[in-house]
Amino acid sequence: MNMHSRPADPKKLIKGATGDWEIVIGMEIHAQVTSNSKLFSGASTEFGAEPNAHVSLVDAAMPGMLPVINAECVKQAVRTGLGLKAQINKRSVFDRKNYFYPDLPQGYQISQYKSPIVGEGVVLVDTADGPIEVGIERLHLEQDAGKSIHDQHPTLSLVDLNRSGVALMEIVSKPDLRSSEEAKAYVTKLRTILRYLGTCDGDMEKGSLRADVNVSVRKPGDDFGTRCEIKNVNSIRFIGQAIETEARRQIGIIEDGGTIDQETRLFDPGKGETRSMRSKEEAHDYRYFPDPDLLPLEFDDAFVAELKAHLPELPDEKKARFVAAYGLSAYDADVLVAEKETAAYYEAAVAHGGGRDAKAVANWIMGDVSAFANASGLSVYETHITPVQIAGLVDLIADGTISGKIAKDVLAIIIAEEKDGDPRAIVEARGMRQVTDTGAIEAAVDAIIAANPDKVAQVLAKPTMLGWFVGQVMKQTGGKAAPQVVNDLLKAKLGI
Repeated sequence: MNMHSRPADPKKLIKGATGDWEIVIGMEIHAQVTSNSKLFSGASTEFGAEPNAHVSLVDAAMPGMLPVINAECVKQAVRTGLGLKAQINKRSVFDRKNYFYPDLPQGYQISQYKSPIVGEGVVLVDTADGPIEVGIERLHLEQDAGKSIHDQHPTLSLVDLNRSGVALMEIVSKPDLRSSEEAKAYVTKLRTILRYLGTCDGDMEKGSLRADVNVSVRKPGDDFGTRCEIKNVNSIRFIGQAIETEARRQIGIIEDGGTIDQETRLFDPGKGETRSMRSKEEAHDYRYFPDPDLLPLEFDDAFVAELKAHLPELPDEKKARFVAAYGLSAYDADVLVAEKETAAYYEAAVAHGGGRDAKAVANWIMGDVSAFANASGLSVYETHITPVQIAGLVDLIADGTISGKIAKDVLAIIIAEEKDGDPRAIVEARGMRQVTDTGAIEAAVDAIIAANPDKVAQVLAKPTMLGWFVGQVMKQTGGKAAPQVVNDLLKAKLGI
């Protein structure tokens, strides 16, 4: 299905004074390549160093210094292209994009213009309204600029060139997104794919992943409107806010009889507005030409095949396997594969010592363990609760040693007191086994029935009252009676 002819979804339209409007969004994601050294120099890419500690003579643009391509960065770009089911171009060209800026020492950025390393691909994105396909236009390699710092000195701007020359992949989508929710879901999915591949850590707080968002509006069925580009948005939440704000701004202007200028804008999350940065340059303004210091980048089928053979299992494939192998719903599988480490944690808990009910394990991880992780500001796999402990809890319930309610108490003990405790040992040491001995439970049941003739009369008229009896028996047995046994006995004695 061609996304550009995708019919407008009434739920995603924005109401204006003159009718409904559709938002059209395309994204340019700048993803920092995971690599020990920069794209054209041997300087370190480590984050958080003293300013200008990782700057080679190439990065500082000293005269006569020549760039040398970093093979690992090329491999990472090809791996990413394969992960995006994209066309891999075995011949690509590095160009100079000329512009002057204090944190760009060369006076040009080495990028790829007409011949990128990766061509068209596709990303599958799950949204609340079902899956959508987002086309990838291209992926090219380029070097990052340094960073100007304006708040360290009253009259001077300082420059930190640690980032200068760090490899970036610019991943350009087609204008296939139609709402802020879709755009957020797309960036989330793309970041998951990059993390699975190990080609970018996706850490937006450190600037490893930044988004330029192109937004335009149109009446449903019309041609594309004039777009504005919102630069360098650095969180998924802000991407959503920037799109909503910019779309409403554009609708307001058009409905007042004005026209949209194609320009570059910045989003200010504090004020909740976008503001103009500069009118949008066309490509010829940058005087692109092939970099004379670099030969065209060429590799063969064998190079690509070798990288493809060692790709990890990607999120879509892992999700399909979880659904098929473990009988999980698509939603549960989605949640569990969103982070590679969580998926590994889940599989370790399912498989430990021979395996157990995969759905029960998923319920524990997505329920109580996730709740504890969220409250602690951690991911599931970062908590001290181990997959082996989860396996132990599920097994204790499965073999009737404890009830689900007691299992929650055991988990609470693991969380607060015995961090590396073995669930079975905790149950034994604390006498937490559920009582399945019918004799002991029967005595409690008889006592409650004898003491409450009025309630007995009520339950015969209204069987839903049975819950009150169950609660009383559980109270009397310290919460340890097997709930199923209690239910069966009560029904038999009361004749329900």
